[in-house]
Amino acid sequence: MKLLQLDFDPEIAGQFGSAEEQSIDFLGLPLFDGPGLWKMLILFGINLLVCWIITHFFYYRKSRRRDYYFTYLLFSTAIFFILNQLQTMKVEVGIVLGLFGIFSMIRYRTEQLPIREMTYLFVLIAISIINGAGMATSYVSFIAVNVLFILIIAVLEAIGMFNRKGQKIITYEKIELIRPDRREELLADLKARTGLDIVKVQVGSIDFLKDTAFLKVTYIPDDPEPNDIDMVTKFKKN
Repeated sequence: MKLLQLDFDPEIAGQFGSAEEQSIDFLGLPLFDGPGLWKMLILFGINLLVCWIITHFFYYRKSRRRDYYFTYLLFSTAIFFILNQLQTMKVEVGIVLGLFGIFSMIRYRTEQLPIREMTYLFVLIAISIINGAGMATSYVSFIAVNVLFILIIAVLEAIGMFNRKGQKIITYEKIELIRPDRREELLADLKARTGLDIVKVQVGSIDFLKDTAFLKVTYIPDDPEPNDIDMVTKFKKN
């Protein structure tokens, strides 16, 4: 007697599957996840390429600071993998936002970060979070977000929005030159005596007893390294 052939239900077959289709796991984790690995490598490659382009062609081209070059690339890599693994474990969105809040409170105690360096650090953190968390509906939108970041930074750098300027506090003795009608003479004298490309001068406290005044000068530095004692007028005695 022939057995009747039962209707094939793909949903039931998908739940149980065959022995060949079931992946080998250890302690609840699969030993190898091909599609997941390829997706992570593709997203990581795009994220690293975008962060490198921003760091190398926009930030480093003007600042020439190798310490931040190293920091930015490692920071973006670490954040990408943290967010990518959190998404793999299906962590709640609130925890991801809380992690971002923790990163936003990180401060380097060795020196105060200039505004340009802090801006680039925040941009790279944001890009790595977007890429690591996979916050895109398709690869096209994913690539579009990264390209838009690059284009916006390129435009801002091209129009000089991130040009760095330095400031110094100077004790000045020729107080006859601080008058508004003699500002050009004051600028010429400061440029000749300091050798700096001074673009702006502000007059502060004036001491007529000592014939001195405090000036705050804004200049364009030749050295990309920041001057940590620009605003110091005198050192404290031990």
